[in-house]
Amino acid sequence: MSILIDENTRVVVQGITGRDGGFHTLQMIEYGTKVVAGTTPGKGGQTAQGVPVYNTVREAVKETGANASVIFVPAKLNAGDAILEAVDSGIPLVICITEGVPNEDMIKVNAIIRQRGGVRLIGPNCPGLISPGKSKIGIIPGSIFTPGPVGLVSRSGTLTYEIADELTRAGLGQSSGVGIGGDPMIGTKFVDVLPMFEADPQTQVVVMVGEIGGSDEEAGAKYIKRMKKPVIGFISGRTAPPGKRMGHAGAIISGSTGTPQAKVAALEAAGVIVANTTQEIPELVRQAISRSGR
Repeated sequence: MSILIDENTRVVVQGITGRDGGFHTLQMIEYGTKVVAGTTPGKGGQTAQGVPVYNTVREAVKETGANASVIFVPAKLNAGDAILEAVDSGIPLVICITEGVPNEDMIKVNAIIRQRGGVRLIGPNCPGLISPGKSKIGIIPGSIFTPGPVGLVSRSGTLTYEIADELTRAGLGQSSGVGIGGDPMIGTKFVDVLPMFEADPQTQVVVMVGEIGGSDEEAGAKYIKRMKKPVIGFISGRTAPPGKRMGHAGAIISGSTGTPQAKVAALEAAGVIVANTTQEIPELVRQAISRSGR
């Protein structure tokens, strides 16, 4: 099995006629993802990468039965509004790749999603997600993933790729990979994804990749205490100086909040084995699977 997406997921690409939208649409199609529609206001009736283009998401959903959306609309062209358009069109799974979406926009978006219910937003500023051998949505390179028992969830897109590649090279495939994004105002957090992996029969062990800033890892650790499946952790940015932004908007230490020491301590208290380097992760995963007897 897998979480969130599978071979039956039908995707609409918002911003399909843009450079990034067009390129990654082709990558998704070549991987086997069912990209059934794209949208760009004013370009309805055209095709892009062999996919029909509609003016609105609502029209695309009506005509094609799309049940997931991936957004490549630039922040300056109101990516926040693009998220809400997908939500208003009845799309239950929305993945926003766009970076630079203002926090004030995401406060509004998340409030509306919570009020409405029934919608899962991944991102913004995320690489997307993949169920190896079935479907990928976003910019994740499918070639480095292979089907297997490891559930991977990460705040960092680059580390998602690096760790997936190391796992694959070690003969440890993945059940699903989810890049939740590193912005302060994201739609889905560790504490949302961990229960999905806990309930997924294919997933035998979870790799959780965090970074400095915020308290998402600590919140995730509280849930991990209740999990039956083993979790391997990694926290990036341990050498970051306090008060300095490091890459993601959420990757900033303020006082004692968001420090790598606090995150590692919380994870270890929850029974998580925290790797010091990404290279250690495959062997720790192998040991965890062996101990669990799965």
